[in-house]
Amino acid sequence: MSEANFSGTGAGLVGHGALIERLLRGEFICRVTDEDGWRALKSPAVRERIETYLNQINRTVASAGEGEVFFCGYAQLGEAERKVISSQFKDICQALIPLVEWLVLVQEASGQDAPLTEGAPVRLTELQGRIEETPAFREQLGKLSQYRLFGSTSTNVDAQLKLVFKRLVELGFLTRPNVEKQIYIATGKLDYLYEVIRFIDETEGLNLEAQAETATQRELI
Repeated sequence: MSEANFSGTGAGLVGHGALIERLLRGEFICRVTDEDGWRALKSPAVRERIETYLNQINRTVASAGEGEVFFCGYAQLGEAERKVISSQFKDICQALIPLVEWLVLVQEASGQDAPLTEGAPVRLTELQGRIEETPAFREQLGKLSQYRLFGSTSTNVDAQLKLVFKRLVELGFLTRPNVEKQIYIATGKLDYLYEVIRFIDETEGLNLEAQAETATQRELI
């Protein structure tokens, strides 16, 4: 689908075809992942025009992180849409525990008071140094890196970390602006993840964050 495909929906959408394509691919748009697209969606006029187009194909612009992260949802739910959402939600649930354990590890190893949020940098070299010098952190990394989400078979901290971070970039939770540097930036998809965690905790009483903190007492998925 090219930008030309959108020209028929009105001049107001010209130039936003690539943004609509990203939304339809399931990407999360925030200041970190696409600042131009984020600014466009922050504009009520532009967002309304994009919303009008998406509504024609039963899609809508949804948001998370107090309106700072945008993604594409369904405007109305029929049987087919519910099946898709159910499958997506199952995938998210299967990934939650390893993701939460990773977030806890990064927070503790970095000595931060709060978990990662959009725009926060993670310096892989510094993080690796702290993990290597702390047996408890090495054990946490070793266990979480073996989850199916990451699939590491290595016993080496460097290899484990690089695989985990590579996978998190692929999943859209991190971005690496400069491939020459080991600095990663958290994206707005993390803020969406926190909302999912809160929703599940409130509706299911799972207390995922507490589970992550006692991860070393559980078997791997």
